[in-house]
Amino acid sequence: MPYKEKEIEKMYFTISEVAKQFNVAASLIRFWETEFEILKPRKTTKGNRLYSKKDIENFRLIYHLVKEKGYTLDGAKKKLKEGTASGENKTGNNAEIVSHLKNIRKFLETMYNEL
Repeated sequence: MPYKEKEIEKMYFTISEVAKQFNVAASLIRFWETEFEILKPRKTTKGNRLYSKKDIENFRLIYHLVKEKGYTLDGAKKKLKEGTASGENKTGNNAEIVSHLKNIRKFLETMYNEL
């Protein structure tokens, strides 16, 4: 039985990787960092930003509220505070569901095109 190496999972992502993942400009990510307290990437000694998976999930949540649901920045901030104050993060669950549905759609489109 051949030995299969365990795939290495990245812990941190650069701003360009995050921007590419969401198809946005890096400047938008930097701007949202100043607007939303929950976005706090690590910075290297050179000042380069490194985003953890939690940072990316927070960005996905903000992206969902602002870009997909049409909230203003103030409205998104309010919604985020409501979710954390009540201990219930329904918005985060919705963003996760939307993300999963997009992945399923992409998969189905690929299958359709191959047929």
